[in-house]
Amino acid sequence: QVQLVESGGGLVQPGGSLRLSCLASGSITRINVMGWYRQAPGKERELVADISSRGRANYADSVKGRFTISRDNAKNTVYLQMNSLKPEDTAVYYCHTDQVYTGSDYLYDYWGRGTQVTVSS
Repeated sequence: QVQLVESGGGLVQPGGSLRLSCLASGSITRINVMGWYRQAPGKERELVADISSRGRANYADSVKGRFTISRDNAKNTVYLQMNSLKPEDTAVYYCHTDQVYTGSDYLYDYWGRGTQVTVSS
């Protein structure tokens, strides 16, 4: 019914930048919160940043000042601009939404398949 597809991951040197995108498709009238999570090997999945439908953003302390989340509601897309990347940012980054309104139903808790971000020299 709803699919989230991430893109934009890759290999980057420390101090570099990447921009992730996540497109939501399906029977969508409105999306509530959209966010980015990440999971490094051997670690639990953690919130990186999320953004409400009105544009209110929330960030993990570890990325504040370096990452910027934004969204385009008309395109059902959320972005994550990542600057000043560090090796500890290496992880699989997942897109998530907590609620989608189809016009007749509310659907909950969708995840993308993830995109790998590797920060290494």
